[in-house]
Amino acid sequence: MTRMSRARVARRIAAGAAYGGGGIGLAGAAGVGLLLAEARLARRRLGNGRSPHVPTADGLYGAAYTVPGQPALRLTMLGDSTAAGQGVHRAGQAPGALLASGVSAVAERPVGLSTVAVPGACSDDLDRQVTRALADPSRVPDICVIMVGANDVTHRMSPALSVRHLSAAVRRLRTAGAEVVVGTCPDLGTIEPVQQPLRWLARRTSRQLAAAQTIGAVGQGGRTVSLGDLLGPEFAAHPRELFGPDSYHPSAEGYATAAMAILPTVCAVLGLWPAQDERPDAARREGFLPVARAAAEAASEAGTEVTAAMPTGPRGPWALLKRRKRRRVREPEPQAAESGESQAQASA
Repeated sequence: MTRMSRARVARRIAAGAAYGGGGIGLAGAAGVGLLLAEARLARRRLGNGRSPHVPTADGLYGAAYTVPGQPALRLTMLGDSTAAGQGVHRAGQAPGALLASGVSAVAERPVGLSTVAVPGACSDDLDRQVTRALADPSRVPDICVIMVGANDVTHRMSPALSVRHLSAAVRRLRTAGAEVVVGTCPDLGTIEPVQQPLRWLARRTSRQLAAAQTIGAVGQGGRTVSLGDLLGPEFAAHPRELFGPDSYHPSAEGYATAAMAILPTVCAVLGLWPAQDERPDAARREGFLPVARAAAEAASEAGTEVTAAMPTGPRGPWALLKRRKRRRVREPEPQAAESGESQAQASA
């Protein structure tokens, strides 16, 4: 599918989400049924793909930067198992811990991490998660990172309904005063046990949903980062290093790669990135595009950021597409990662 075709599909899905229609299907029902059957068989063969272990990463990161009278920044993770960190065993390997540590180092301020993401969640669980994140009006998160979409595809959720739930979640968080960064649906075609032709189908449906998610999230004031096939080449070359033991969830190195892609956008939205980096760089093929085209471009190239630019243009709303330079994310010190949720709540 060409990027222009993907842009048209994304616009139609987003329109269905906005106006209450069902949108169009991401793929034929029979094809998705085959994908589900393939995934079930793969998980059955792998045996340990249902491991429920999720590390407890909530806590205060960068406590050494604490200054009396200056509160810690608050970071909340929402979404599915990838946001929660399923597949790794140490708290410091979870994406939230990596992002909290990275933001703390850049800002030179402590960061309190709270995770409301739930393994297995689809986008229709975001409303409940947002309610948890905003439970205390006096402690609204400074930044929320949402990683969701893979389960929507494998559970055959209507793409328009999926985008509608995500858009509503972004709108509620932004209205409350939180900044929002969405890591869009990853490329399910990189999952090792899925074989052709289902690998192609998984890639196509994932990218279509990711593009539609971008249109919905950006329209509500959030920014998106395409996860896409970010890990695809590494998965192909080193599948045992970048996939976790279940060959479905990322390993510690895989989560670090994803966090490294998201961190620059999180820092930028918090005003921590150099001002000159906010200007589009023609050498990196950055620039202003109609939002649907920017969404399709981002879905085709992992690690690409999309943010709202102009509310109206010749072809509707426009967005800024950026390919930010990635910076290495190191695993936090064990004592920081394992400081516990109570400390985060007390200090954030």
